[in-house]
Amino acid sequence: MAAAATCGTGAGSTGSIGAAACKNNVTSFQRKGPRASGTDSGCSRLVSIAGTRPSVRNGQLLVSTGLPALDQLLGGGLAVGTVLLIEEDKYNTYSSLLFKYFLAEGIINGHTLLVASAKENPADTLQELPAPLLDDNCKKDFDEDVCNHKTPDSNIKMKIAWRYQLLPKMESGPVSSSRFGHYYDASKRMPQELIEASKWHGFFFPEKLSSTLTIEPCSLTGGYRKLLQFIQNVIYEEGFDGSNPQKKQKNILRIGIQNLGSPLWGDDICCTENCDNSHSLTKFLYVLRGLLRTSLSACIITMPTHLIQNKAVIARVTNLSDTVVGLESFIGSERETNPLYKDYHGLIHIRQIPRLNNLIYDVSDVKDLAFKLKRKLFTIERLHLPPDLSDTVSHSSKQDLAGSSKLLGPGCGMMAGGKQHLDF
Repeated sequence: MAAAATCGTGAGSTGSIGAAACKNNVTSFQRKGPRASGTDSGCSRLVSIAGTRPSVRNGQLLVSTGLPALDQLLGGGLAVGTVLLIEEDKYNTYSSLLFKYFLAEGIINGHTLLVASAKENPADTLQELPAPLLDDNCKKDFDEDVCNHKTPDSNIKMKIAWRYQLLPKMESGPVSSSRFGHYYDASKRMPQELIEASKWHGFFFPEKLSSTLTIEPCSLTGGYRKLLQFIQNVIYEEGFDGSNPQKKQKNILRIGIQNLGSPLWGDDICCTENCDNSHSLTKFLYVLRGLLRTSLSACIITMPTHLIQNKAVIARVTNLSDTVVGLESFIGSERETNPLYKDYHGLIHIRQIPRLNNLIYDVSDVKDLAFKLKRKLFTIERLHLPPDLSDTVSHSSKQDLAGSSKLLGPGCGMMAGGKQHLDF
């Protein structure tokens, strides 16, 4: 009706506009604001940054962690302006791999990197990043990796499989290079030309020890203070906070900090329970989160929480982190030789999800999660235990499973404990 009225009663310039609109079979009334058209600068403000997408739940800008399955568990990805804390496994084997996935995803999307470590030179870390699997080779390599790790009876459909079909499915296959998040080949290294074309900043703490550190009482330790100054300078000087607008297209700063809280950083929380610097780490995280909240940046931190003596420090660190993911490796434990877990290399625990712009958080319904490192891919899957324990494990393994059923979710724990039967 509005379009017809415009065509019939318009006069002068208004009438010509209306006539042109009717001729093209469109209305002359257009919505103003950021949703007026797909090419409007306001509409493309969030999606114009490569490697990002807005959350479908709360509109928060997200970046990929480099592992699509982990993105799915975290509600779509890692929110810009937040901290992801990874509790390292005992031998720091798999947590360092997730750390490298995060950096590799930044290089593929052209993001600026800031790598900080007290153990390994950041330049050496970049040389160990996994190679991306893109388009044509992705599906081929994924199928090859799956076929090489099939069990002899994997093609036999179990009667209990119908139970798992009702659970939420996790994305485990490769995706196109144009989509959000990529897959990487852990057996190959990223091409040198990609690393050389990327922009990154390195903070190697042993190199900063040459300068004289003047530490004031009740302040941060020298390592944390130097690192905060370094991060702050990069954010302000390159315009990630908006104070000095970026001249080119807006970009994301990916911050990666390795082994934070270890004695290599000059912290003693891993050495004694009643340490003198028990608040240095929490002060560092408090200031760091303030810097992230006002900038286009996302941070991932690996921390050896299993070495921290005081459990109160772990609770404070968890509260000061936005997202917390724990890795429990089977290396060196009884589960490594237990036939129940022969298809997995460890468990992954989603301990905390941030509440962004709403009162609830978006988290996957899957609770029993395990990971395994294949020849090329690091995958996260639901923990599927054998349906018939009498033909698979011994009596001692059954007792171990019954004891661990409390730690697992109701899907696998109640079935494995033998206290309740499935309703066939």
